[in-house]
Amino acid sequence: MSRPPASGASVIISLSGGRVMARRKKSGAQDLVRFFVRSGRLKAERRRGWVKKLGLTNPESVADHSYRTALMTMVLSDSRGLDTEKALRLALLHDLPEAVVGDAMPEERSGSLKTAVETEAMEDLLDDLPPEVRALYREAWREFVDGKSEESQLVRQLDKLEMAIQAWEYVQESADPALAKEFWASAKAHVGDRGLLELLRQVKF
Repeated sequence: MSRPPASGASVIISLSGGRVMARRKKSGAQDLVRFFVRSGRLKAERRRGWVKKLGLTNPESVADHSYRTALMTMVLSDSRGLDTEKALRLALLHDLPEAVVGDAMPEERSGSLKTAVETEAMEDLLDDLPPEVRALYREAWREFVDGKSEESQLVRQLDKLEMAIQAWEYVQESADPALAKEFWASAKAHVGDRGLLELLRQVKF
């Protein structure tokens, strides 16, 4: 049985009259660069809550938030003996769809609509990755959305805890505490882990 050509290989096409032509396929390298460039949009995607509710003109980006969420995930997962490789994968992927659909506040996109919109965006992004990697990340995304594993529960709570820490930092700078309290309260409503609640209490204002 013949094997398909490797990504980027020339495909031989037979033409009428016995002529042949080699056509260059899009390479795997091109696909990867496209994935990295599209994902990089998160560096310019501002977190809408800070803009709309705190009135900040130059707040953190989604990439900023994702980085510290991943850092917190690494530390807490290692401290608890969880599968840190898996946990970091979830943390780095958890807001990736926003590179396509943009950030949104809960009142703008939540529940089943959020899941449907962001899952479609994730599939679009993952289409540029090799099949085995695509399958791995698709499964990681489903695990994060389901929120049943220890790692996914940790990341989902750290997502909110990181937001509360950022709100506290903005208050230390100049933000109105009365407006920022909404973010701390939202984190409190989503964080149930005793150890994470202790961290959350450190940034109460």
